[in-house]
Amino acid sequence: MKHLIAAICLCSAATLAHAEKAEKFNGLEVHYNAITTDTLLPEVARAYKIERSKSRGLATISVLKTNPVGMPTPVEAKLKVFVTNLNQQLVEVPMREVREGTAIYYLGEFRVAPPDTLTFTATVETAGEPKREIRFSQKFYK
Repeated sequence: MKHLIAAICLCSAATLAHAEKAEKFNGLEVHYNAITTDTLLPEVARAYKIERSKSRGLATISVLKTNPVGMPTPVEAKLKVFVTNLNQQLVEVPMREVREGTAIYYLGEFRVAPPDTLTFTATVETAGEPKREIRFSQKFYK
């Protein structure tokens, strides 16, 4: 089965609003994205037990660390993710780890009421690295 992140990117390639984003920190890369689950292919949603809906969102995060030969390699991470809507309502997004072969990524589902702009704050902690915080916003349309 294809990796979920690749599937999400393929599902959302038609719109720039859903483009994957990344931040780099001295050899550590954090890739993140948030979409409504109705954009997932039905077979992908079934495989990951995700309900497809315009009112459900999916956050994806993966963490890569540059290995000694300079290649980015997936690593385990402890994540704490919160989302805030335009009304300043704050909710924690529980994240679950998914492993497929050498890939490691994290998925979290949340409610969304489009149109809205959600702001995500994630604390990322990996072995041997200081905690990092990323913030990003995503607009959701009707």
